[in-house]
Amino acid sequence: MKVTEVAEIDGAFLFDPTPHVDARGFFCRTFDVEVIRSVGLDPHAFVQDSVSRSARGVLRGLHLRAGRGEAKLVRCSYGRIFDVVVDLRPGSPTYRGRACFELSDATQRTLYVPAGCAHGFQALTETADTSYRIDRPHDPAEDVTIAFDDPELAIAWPLPPALLSARDREAPGLAEALKQVRGGA
Repeated sequence: MKVTEVAEIDGAFLFDPTPHVDARGFFCRTFDVEVIRSVGLDPHAFVQDSVSRSARGVLRGLHLRAGRGEAKLVRCSYGRIFDVVVDLRPGSPTYRGRACFELSDATQRTLYVPAGCAHGFQALTETADTSYRIDRPHDPAEDVTIAFDDPELAIAWPLPPALLSARDREAPGLAEALKQVRGGA
Protein backbone atom coordinates (compact mmCIF):
# COMPACT_ATOMS: atom_id res chain seq x y z
CA MET A 1 0.00 0.00 0.00
CA LYS A 2 1.37 3.36 -1.06
CA VAL A 3 0.90 6.38 1.24
CA THR A 4 0.94 9.98 -0.03
CA GLU A 5 0.73 13.13 2.05
CA VAL A 6 -1.88 15.65 0.88
CA ALA A 7 0.05 18.88 0.36
CA GLU A 8 -3.00 21.16 0.67
CA ILE A 9 -4.14 19.70 4.03
CA ASP A 10 -1.55 19.23 6.78
CA GLY A 11 -1.87 15.79 8.34
CA ALA A 12 -4.11 14.34 5.59
CA PHE A 13 -3.03 11.20 3.72
CA LEU A 14 -4.08 9.13 0.74
CA PHE A 15 -3.69 5.36 1.03
CA ASP A 16 -3.49 3.61 -2.35
CA PRO A 17 -3.80 -0.16 -2.09
CA THR A 18 -2.78 -2.65 -4.74
CA PRO A 19 -5.87 -4.48 -5.96
CA HIS A 20 -5.15 -8.02 -7.16
CA VAL A 21 -7.28 -8.44 -10.27
CA ASP A 22 -8.16 -11.67 -12.05
CA ALA A 23 -11.08 -13.18 -13.98
CA ARG A 24 -13.18 -13.37 -10.78
CA GLY A 25 -12.83 -9.67 -10.00
CA PHE A 26 -10.39 -8.29 -7.46
CA PHE A 27 -9.13 -8.62 -3.91
CA CYS A 28 -7.75 -5.62 -2.07
CA ARG A 29 -6.56 -4.82 1.46
CA THR A 30 -8.17 -1.49 2.35
CA PHE A 31 -6.96 -1.15 5.96
CA ASP A 32 -3.60 -2.19 7.36
CA VAL A 33 -2.66 -1.45 10.98
CA GLU A 34 1.06 -1.24 10.22
CA VAL A 35 0.60 1.14 7.29
CA ILE A 36 -1.65 3.40 9.36
CA ARG A 37 0.85 3.32 12.22
CA SER A 38 3.74 4.13 9.81
CA VAL A 39 2.37 7.67 9.27
CA GLY A 40 1.90 8.34 12.98
CA LEU A 41 -1.80 7.50 13.27
CA ASP A 42 -3.22 5.24 15.95
CA PRO A 43 -5.04 2.44 14.10
CA HIS A 44 -6.91 1.51 17.27
CA ALA A 45 -8.37 5.01 17.65
CA PHE A 46 -11.06 4.24 15.07
CA VAL A 47 -14.25 3.21 16.87
CA GLN A 48 -17.05 3.29 14.31
CA ASP A 49 -17.54 2.11 10.72
CA SER A 50 -20.37 3.55 8.64
CA VAL A 51 -21.48 3.47 5.02
CA SER A 52 -23.68 5.76 2.92
CA ARG A 53 -25.28 5.07 -0.45
CA SER A 54 -25.87 8.00 -2.81
CA ALA A 55 -27.37 8.39 -6.27
CA ARG A 56 -25.63 10.35 -9.05
CA GLY A 57 -25.44 14.06 -8.24
CA VAL A 58 -26.25 13.66 -4.53
CA LEU A 59 -24.08 16.02 -2.54
CA ARG A 60 -23.28 15.40 1.13
CA GLY A 61 -21.51 18.08 3.11
CA LEU A 62 -19.62 20.01 3.99
CA HIS A 63 -19.64 18.45 7.47
CA LEU A 64 -17.40 18.65 10.51
CA ARG A 65 -17.59 18.25 14.26
CA ALA A 66 -17.26 20.92 16.92
CA GLY A 67 -15.35 20.18 20.11
CA ARG A 68 -12.42 17.80 19.60
CA GLY A 69 -13.44 17.26 15.99
CA GLU A 70 -13.49 13.91 14.27
CA ALA A 71 -10.82 12.17 12.22
CA LYS A 72 -11.93 9.69 9.58
CA LEU A 73 -10.84 7.36 6.85
CA VAL A 74 -13.07 7.71 3.77
CA ARG A 75 -13.27 5.30 0.82
CA CYS A 76 -15.66 4.87 -2.09
CA SER A 77 -16.30 1.13 -1.99
CA TYR A 78 -18.66 1.16 -4.99
CA GLY A 79 -18.96 3.72 -7.80
CA ARG A 80 -17.14 7.05 -7.91
CA ILE A 81 -17.28 10.22 -5.80
CA PHE A 82 -15.79 13.70 -5.97
CA ASP A 83 -14.41 14.18 -2.45
CA VAL A 84 -13.53 17.51 -0.79
CA VAL A 85 -11.60 18.39 2.37
CA VAL A 86 -11.28 21.91 3.81
CA ASP A 87 -8.78 22.59 6.62
CA LEU A 88 -10.54 24.63 9.33
CA ARG A 89 -7.94 24.24 12.10
CA PRO A 90 -6.83 27.80 13.00
CA GLY A 91 -3.30 26.74 13.99
CA SER A 92 -2.71 24.59 10.93
CA PRO A 93 -0.12 25.64 8.34
CA THR A 94 -2.74 24.78 5.69
CA TYR A 95 -5.64 26.64 7.39
CA ARG A 96 -8.47 27.17 4.89
CA GLY A 97 -6.66 25.02 2.35
CA ARG A 98 -8.83 22.84 0.12
CA ALA A 99 -8.15 19.55 -1.59
CA CYS A 100 -10.35 17.60 -4.01
CA PHE A 101 -10.04 13.95 -5.01
CA GLU A 102 -11.82 11.32 -7.01
CA LEU A 103 -12.34 8.18 -4.95
CA SER A 104 -13.62 5.07 -6.69
CA ASP A 105 -14.21 1.36 -6.45
CA ALA A 106 -11.59 0.85 -9.18
CA THR A 107 -8.77 2.11 -6.95
CA GLN A 108 -10.19 1.56 -3.44
CA ARG A 109 -8.10 4.60 -2.44
CA THR A 110 -8.68 5.77 1.15
CA LEU A 111 -8.44 9.37 2.31
CA TYR A 112 -7.51 10.23 5.91
CA VAL A 113 -9.30 13.43 6.99
CA PRO A 114 -7.81 14.95 10.17
CA ALA A 115 -10.04 16.22 12.99
CA GLY A 116 -10.98 19.87 12.46
CA CYS A 117 -11.36 19.55 8.69
CA ALA A 118 -14.67 19.82 6.88
CA HIS A 119 -15.53 17.00 4.50
CA GLY A 120 -18.06 16.51 1.73
CA PHE A 121 -18.56 14.60 -1.48
CA GLN A 122 -20.73 14.27 -4.55
CA ALA A 123 -21.70 10.97 -6.19
CA LEU A 124 -20.51 10.75 -9.80
CA THR A 125 -22.10 7.40 -10.66
CA GLU A 126 -25.68 6.12 -10.55
CA THR A 127 -24.82 4.45 -7.25
CA ALA A 128 -21.92 5.34 -4.98
CA ASP A 129 -21.26 3.66 -1.63
CA THR A 130 -18.95 5.59 0.67
CA SER A 131 -17.37 3.91 3.69
CA TYR A 132 -16.17 5.80 6.76
CA ARG A 133 -14.00 4.69 9.66
CA ILE A 134 -14.39 7.31 12.41
CA ASP A 135 -12.35 7.92 15.56
CA ARG A 136 -15.23 9.02 17.85
CA PRO A 137 -18.79 7.90 18.45
CA HIS A 138 -21.21 10.24 16.68
CA ASP A 139 -22.72 13.03 18.77
CA PRO A 140 -25.35 14.97 16.78
CA ALA A 141 -24.99 17.92 19.19
CA GLU A 142 -21.51 18.55 17.72
CA ASP A 143 -22.55 18.45 14.06
CA VAL A 144 -21.61 21.54 12.04
CA THR A 145 -22.52 22.00 8.39
CA ILE A 146 -21.15 24.56 5.93
CA ALA A 147 -22.96 25.60 2.77
CA PHE A 148 -21.56 23.52 -0.08
CA ASP A 149 -21.77 26.55 -2.38
CA ASP A 150 -20.17 29.10 -0.06
CA PRO A 151 -18.46 31.63 -2.38
CA GLU A 152 -15.47 31.95 -0.04
CA LEU A 153 -14.69 28.26 -0.55
CA ALA A 154 -15.50 28.33 -4.29
CA ILE A 155 -15.61 24.55 -4.65
CA ALA A 156 -16.13 23.52 -8.27
CA TRP A 157 -18.54 20.61 -7.81
CA PRO A 158 -18.56 18.56 -11.02
CA LEU A 159 -22.35 18.14 -11.27
CA PRO A 160 -25.35 20.25 -10.36
CA PRO A 161 -26.57 18.99 -6.97
CA ALA A 162 -29.32 16.40 -7.58
CA LEU A 163 -30.44 16.08 -3.99
CA LEU A 164 -29.44 17.63 -0.67
CA SER A 165 -30.57 16.83 2.86
CA ALA A 166 -32.42 19.61 4.68
CA ARG A 167 -29.32 20.02 6.85
CA ASP A 168 -27.10 20.60 3.80
CA ARG A 169 -29.65 22.75 1.96
CA GLU A 170 -30.07 25.10 4.96
CA ALA A 171 -26.40 25.18 6.01
CA PRO A 172 -24.87 28.53 6.92
CA GLY A 173 -21.86 30.00 5.18
CA LEU A 174 -18.30 29.44 6.31
CA ALA A 175 -18.11 32.48 8.66
CA GLU A 176 -21.22 31.41 10.60
CA ALA A 177 -20.15 27.76 10.72
CA LEU A 178 -16.74 28.72 12.12
CA LYS A 179 -18.52 30.48 15.01
CA GLN A 180 -20.31 27.18 15.75
CA VAL A 181 -17.05 25.25 15.66
CA ARG A 182 -15.46 27.67 18.11
CA GLY A 183 -18.50 27.67 20.43
CA GLY A 184 -19.60 31.21 19.55
CA ALA A 185 -23.09 30.40 18.34
